[in-house]
Amino acid sequence: MIELEGVPELIDPVMVAAFEGWNDAGDAASTAVAHLDREWKGEVFAALDAEDYYDFQVNRPTVWMDAGVRKITWPTTRLSVVRVGGDKPRDLVLVRGIEPSMRWRSFCNELLGFAHELGVELVVILGALLGDTPHTRPVPISGTTSDPDLARRMDLEETKYEGPTGIVGVLQEACTHAGVPAVSLWAAVPHYVSQPPNPKATLALLNRLEDLIDVRIPLGELPEDARAWQVGVDQLAAEDSEVAEYVQTLEEARDTAELPEASGEAIAREFERYLRRRDGSGPSAGGHATADGGEAGPFLRDNPSGGRTKPPKPPKPGSTDDDESSED
Repeated sequence: MIELEGVPELIDPVMVAAFEGWNDAGDAASTAVAHLDREWKGEVFAALDAEDYYDFQVNRPTVWMDAGVRKITWPTTRLSVVRVGGDKPRDLVLVRGIEPSMRWRSFCNELLGFAHELGVELVVILGALLGDTPHTRPVPISGTTSDPDLARRMDLEETKYEGPTGIVGVLQEACTHAGVPAVSLWAAVPHYVSQPPNPKATLALLNRLEDLIDVRIPLGELPEDARAWQVGVDQLAAEDSEVAEYVQTLEEARDTAELPEASGEAIAREFERYLRRRDGSGPSAGGHATADGGEAGPFLRDNPSGGRTKPPKPPKPGSTDDDESSED
């Protein structure tokens, strides 16, 4: 571990983490943590030693010039802290980095060492996966935990996933075994337009995080960026009749699956969230995780043969393999 500054004394701290790579479709999760760091002017106080966890042939260092002097930035995971003001101030410990290439258990233990030293009360890990979800509908966000009591208190799903996992799943289980309350928030990103950025998915993650930890997050230009992103994807889809038909099929499947959820209780809950936001509003290379634990790539990109890759046939309405399933 590389100490950059002294560890600060924190108020009711929550650790929020995201990692580039397999668990970060559309860069939605890592961009969310970067947004928090930027909006609240985070101060980096520590970084993990890159030599311990990264293969530099996979994640290469970058060279840059500083006043005529060449410097190297090594791929690593950094920790910063931000103070959220208001009537009840609290601190967020932001963990932002790249999924490690090796020694995952040691990696998680080192992060847990920081959590223990700083008195972290809750760890929230953000992730994004590719799913059969239309870009025209709200981004599905699933919140999962391995703790049954935490699931009941925070209205989360108790994870039942079995299959391949990434650093998000490993870190959540490490927290559980260490007795640290941990939650994963997953955004489902349309697999047919997976190239980053995806501001709509980032915005949805931040909105869910806002509800979870009861803080008001300044969104800046994200809402406008999300609207512009959707308009751009609408235009791309309209240029290809097969993609447009596929999106329509996904919309029908999504709407059919969600009909039972349109209860008075669900509508009231969403209206309460809207009122809270209005009253308190203020100023990779490689594949990504899919809902079934596999990997997938973008579909609106041109393929090497010069044609456009066709999207796969979507599941029928009512299928259990829906777009809201997450890997952890």
